[in-house]
This record gives sequence, structure tokens and C-alpha cells, in this order.
Amino acid sequence: MPPKFDPNEVKFIYLRAVGGEIGASAALAPKIGPLGLSPKKVGEDIAKATKEFKGIKVTVQLRIQNRQAVASVVPSASSLVITALKEAPRDRKKEKNVKHNGNLQLEDIIEIARTMREKSFGKTLASVTKEILGTAQSVGARINYKNPHDVIEAINAGEIDIPEN
Repeated sequence: MPPKFDPNEVKFIYLRAVGGEIGASAALAPKIGPLGLSPKKVGEDIAKATKEFKGIKVTVQLRIQNRQAVASVVPSASSLVITALKEAPRDRKKEKNVKHNGNLQLEDIIEIARTMREKSFGKTLASVTKEILGTAQSVGARINYKNPHDVIEAINAGEIDIPEN
């Protein structure tokens, strides 16, 4: 016999979803079915919460309490960099293996670093910024029309100053 249901207990479930799309409820059902939630309704909640990341895979946190699920996006560095590129949303079924080749300003990268600071292991904002620059390099973006690795080397050499907070 399963344990008694506690209405005050809070459970967190993390899953990857495509922004703005209702995921397959067959994938959600094994995770949230035992908690007494409807996979279809939770899928719609996830689609609403991820609207601004349309077409990009993001991590979603489901906070479940008293058989009510609240979906929120846990942004990753790559999804924030791709969103900052302001590309048109793509159809994932038709366009595969897209290389992102936009240009970002260093201020945009610093803002993303401030957002990601609590998830990062970097001690200073400069180290977190260098992590985000590495992500931008792997995504294919350029920073101030330069290769991101050149910007990292300039930060290491002291030619570019990153604010403390």
C-alpha cells in the first residue's frame, strides 16, 4: 500500500522540453502520473511557461504541492545565448543541425553571466563571463564581431575589464 498523501509536501521534477510546444504526454505520464496529475494539463502549463524560448530546448522545473503543478524555466547558458541572438524561431522538424552565426555585444554576455552566476562555480563575474563566452563559441556566436576565444584572452590579459558585480 502506498504511503499516505501529505498535502504540504513539495516535490520538484526537472525535465527538458522544447520551448512553446506541448510535449508528448506519454513522456510526462511516468514522471507525474504517480503524483496524481494530468499529463495533458501539465504539458499545457509547460508550453505557457516556455513561450519566450520558442523552438529552443530548455530545462523546466515542476514544483508540485497538493496536486498542483507550477512550471518555471531553469535557463541554461546555451538557451540564453541563443535567445540573445534574436533569431527567428525555427521549425525543429524541418531544419536540423542549425549553426547559429549571429553577433552579440559584450554587455549582453555580462547580463547572461549575471543571470547564470548562482548556477556557476566561478568565483568572480569575470570567470562566469568567460564560461558564457565559451558557450557562445560552441553555439557559433561572435562577440563584437570577434571570435569569443579572442575576447577570453583579452579578459585574461587585462585588456577588457569586467565589473565586479
